[in-house]
Amino acid sequence: MWKWLHQLARPERLYHVCGRFIPWLGLIGIACLVIGWVWGFGYAPPDYQQGNSYRIMYIHVPAAIWSMGIYSAMAIAAFIGLVWQMKMSDLAVAAMAPVGAVFTFIALVTGSAWGKPMWGTWWVWDARLTSELVLLFLYLGVIALYNAFDDRRLAGRAAGILVLVGVVNIPIIHYSVQWWNTLHQGSTNMQQTIDPSMRYPLRWAIFGYLFFFITLTLMRLRNLILNQERLRPWVAGLLNKERRG
Repeated sequence: MWKWLHQLARPERLYHVCGRFIPWLGLIGIACLVIGWVWGFGYAPPDYQQGNSYRIMYIHVPAAIWSMGIYSAMAIAAFIGLVWQMKMSDLAVAAMAPVGAVFTFIALVTGSAWGKPMWGTWWVWDARLTSELVLLFLYLGVIALYNAFDDRRLAGRAAGILVLVGVVNIPIIHYSVQWWNTLHQGSTNMQQTIDPSMRYPLRWAIFGYLFFFITLTLMRLRNLILNQERLRPWVAGLLNKERRG
C-alpha cells in the first residue's frame, strides 16, 4: 500500500491517473444527480407539513453533508502533508478548498431559502447555521493563506495547519442540533420517519454531489500540478505532444 501511495506522490503519475478517472467520475456524478433530481423534484410526493418547499433538500442536504466531508478529507490530506512531507497532499488541500467553499455557500443559501417559509426569516444565529458559516470562513481562510505565499511549500504548511486547527468545527456542526436547543431540524440520517419515496432520490443526489466533488477536485489538482511542475521536462513533453496532436 505504501509503495502505491509513494508512486501516486509522483506528480507526473498522479497527473495521468487523474486524467483517466475524470471522465468516468464526471459521467457517474451527472447520472446520479439527474436520477436524484428528476425523481425528487418531479415524482416524490409533497410533504404533509411543508408541501413542495421541502424539495430544496435535494440541493441543500447533499451540499451540507459534503461541505463537512470535504473539510474532513482536507484535514487527512493536511496531516499527511505535514507528517510525511508529501507535496501532492498540499496540492490536494488546495484543490479541494474552493470546491468545499462552493458547497458550503450552496448549503447556506439554500438553507436560508428553506428556512424562510419554515421560520419566517432568512437567517437566525442558530448553532447549526452559525457553525456552518464559520466553516465557510475556514475554507476562504485556507484559500487565502495558500495564495499568500510565493513559496509553495511554506504555503502548503501554513494552510495545512489552519485546516487541522479548524477541524474542531466539524463535530460542532454535526452535533449542534443535539447539543443546543436550535431551530434547525435534526440530522437527515436520524430522520428515520422520512418516506422512502423521498429518501431514495436524496441518496442519489448525495452520491451525485460526491462524484461531482471528486471530479472537480481532480481537474483542479491536474491544473495545480502543471503549474507547480511547469519547468519540468515531462510537462514540456506533454505540451509538445498536444501541439503535434
